Amino acid sequence: MARPSLEVADIFRRHGAAWRDANRGRVSLDQLKVMSAIESCRTAALGGHVARCEDCAHTVIAYNSCRNRHCPKCQGAAARAWMAAREAELLPVSYFHVVFTLPSAIGDIAYHNKAVIYGLLFSASAETMLTIAADPRHLGARIGLTSVLHSWGSAMTHHPHIHMIVAGGGVAKDGSRWVSCKPNFCLPVRVLSKLFRRLMLTKLAAAHAAGKLQFFGTHAHLAAARAFTAFLAALRKTRWFVYAKRPFAGPKAVLAYLSRYTHRVAISNRRLIALNERSVTFKVKDYRITGPGRYTTMTLDVGEFIRRFRHYGLFASSTRLQTMETVRKLLNLAPLAAEQTSETEPPQPLAHPCPCCGGRMLIIETFEAGRQPRHQPATPVVVIRIDTS
Repeated sequence: MARPSLEVADIFRRHGAAWRDANRGRVSLDQLKVMSAIESCRTAALGGHVARCEDCAHTVIAYNSCRNRHCPKCQGAAARAWMAAREAELLPVSYFHVVFTLPSAIGDIAYHNKAVIYGLLFSASAETMLTIAADPRHLGARIGLTSVLHSWGSAMTHHPHIHMIVAGGGVAKDGSRWVSCKPNFCLPVRVLSKLFRRLMLTKLAAAHAAGKLQFFGTHAHLAAARAFTAFLAALRKTRWFVYAKRPFAGPKAVLAYLSRYTHRVAISNRRLIALNERSVTFKVKDYRITGPGRYTTMTLDVGEFIRRFRHYGLFASSTRLQTMETVRKLLNLAPLAAEQTSETEPPQPLAHPCPCCGGRMLIIETFEAGRQPRHQPATPVVVIRIDTS
């Protein structure tokens, strides 16, 4: 795969030191480690190996990857590996994409209470789906779902919301059969939104009563119980939106979509357009607009771009494999093969053939982090940008 003309690593290497110096004391150790990993990824700082074609003697240098979950380069390979591992788990049923979004007022206080409110968002959205699906008036079944948290929008502004992938049906309460959803219909979104609003506000009130929330600046007055109660009361009168998309075009489309979200970072390298001494320009998407006009560009000050660069993870169920086996039996499908882990397999650092003649590339040297290889190509160096860790 060709290297993008501009990468997040280029921005960090060029402006990271100045940004860290300007924000000294306000940057966490974890954030510093992430920046350092991205700056060093696939450079001599992490070591690597030299490979030579056994037929034409073409020589390349391949540098190791940082494998940091925030790194745009590494997450592409991780997404592909995850997608391959999950492929066998897909069911021959329709799938739905459901989005739960917090109102901006709650998003504002979530900025200083990420762990608490993000956790409530996960639990309230999942409880909403499971409760309505179990109701005999709707589906009357136990459904399976995968939830992924996004805390930013296309412009890397704070915008917490849950992306949820839901199979188009579930297991009957007595476990005897598979209950399918109606064609092109998952669950009623207005019913979902009302329950989601009630659950989320109830959980917020309980968190406030337990002293788990902190308030600063213009929200400092919400620390008082009466003020927070009034704050929640106003939100009970507004409509909360739950959006359910039509079924994807088959299980493989679902899998590809999931891989992009489960291993997504704040911004991918392919969205970067230009960098100079003061600003970064990148592609953005305005979801409020339909048609080609929704795609535009944004230019930010370098410091603001680095500040917005963030990534958060996802939840996974420990009972996933057992549940999947039950579902596959009800659908008369073959059982899943034992799950493979990358740790049990030897690494395959150079799977690509020689770019000149198609011959086999053999590793002739490995070099440690911070060192340069002894073998240097007689022709200009070709750097292989693959995950070699």
